[in-house]
Amino acid sequence: MHVGMSTMFQNPDREKTDFQVYRDELRLADLAEPLGYQSIWGVEHHFTDYTMCPDVIQFLTYMAGRTKDALLGTMVVVLPWHDPVRVAEEVSMLDNLSEGRMILGIGRGLAKVEFEGFRLEMSQSRTRFAESAEMVLEGLEKGYCEYDGEIVKQPRRDIRPEPFKSFKGRTYAAAVSPESAELIARLGVGVLIIPQKPWEEAAKELNTYRDIFQQANGEAAPPPVVVGWVFCDEDEKRAYDMARRYIGGYWKSVMDHYQFKADHHRDVKGYEYYGKFAEKIAEYGDDKVTEFFLSLQVWGTPDQCYEKIVAIHDWTGNDTFVGVFSYAGMPPEDAEANMRLFSEKVMPRLKEF
Repeated sequence: MHVGMSTMFQNPDREKTDFQVYRDELRLADLAEPLGYQSIWGVEHHFTDYTMCPDVIQFLTYMAGRTKDALLGTMVVVLPWHDPVRVAEEVSMLDNLSEGRMILGIGRGLAKVEFEGFRLEMSQSRTRFAESAEMVLEGLEKGYCEYDGEIVKQPRRDIRPEPFKSFKGRTYAAAVSPESAELIARLGVGVLIIPQKPWEEAAKELNTYRDIFQQANGEAAPPPVVVGWVFCDEDEKRAYDMARRYIGGYWKSVMDHYQFKADHHRDVKGYEYYGKFAEKIAEYGDDKVTEFFLSLQVWGTPDQCYEKIVAIHDWTGNDTFVGVFSYAGMPPEDAEANMRLFSEKVMPRLKEF
């Protein structure tokens, strides 16, 4: 199994300066390759303390110059927020700079605060995503972008620097709703799973995705990439206490950033699934939903962390696990200890799995 790590750049309640958060997170990113993590990932978000990485490709370009072999993954570039021809150029440039180390993750976005900040209609996001993804992915294979869609209109232009190898097999899309899973199967890209639903349900949707992928592309779908929030500690009780505090704190930041309690997704075209999701949150209450989210993640002793990831693999068939080790204002010394212990006692077993 391939094992990576992802930064989050969270700053809940501005307890530190953003500058200090960057110093702490970049220090962890610098540790990734020496500790044996095979990839470094970044997450695009805007305007709030949820994730302060507005340009994930810029971050990964910085990391490309500070690493030798680590792959560089976007989790994700949110295509509706970008001019897709610029995305194609930036992706090709990073891949050239890093000698082909990029993993391209794409998504369509969910937060009202971000769509409003970019003056975009959320109801158009699925069309924007589908058209942008089709143009970018085709452009990276052909070396030029050209598209005449409902929203995306692009005269033919070459991508320079030109792509020098295919992105097939190293492109993924985040999919939570079943409709998105069907769309990305038809696009011929892999699935990036950010755990939010029971693994049984995720497994069923993956089977549907695999069937559609096979029919649309004439070949088997690639194994998914699974992301997990990790807290690894030799003491089981401390692992739970820290996970409950910080993974629970991360979940609170999700609720705040996406405004799930406001239940505005229900009335937005293309986001009906999230309206039902918000209803479930209201039905079960904060504590039960937090405990459920916690149950999907990877925390405990090194043996327990390993066993949880193996169980996730049994459900999903993933060949990549990306750990998030610092989140929700966790003290940097605890985040580093978490990341080091995982690399020492969990990662070697996963790489042999």
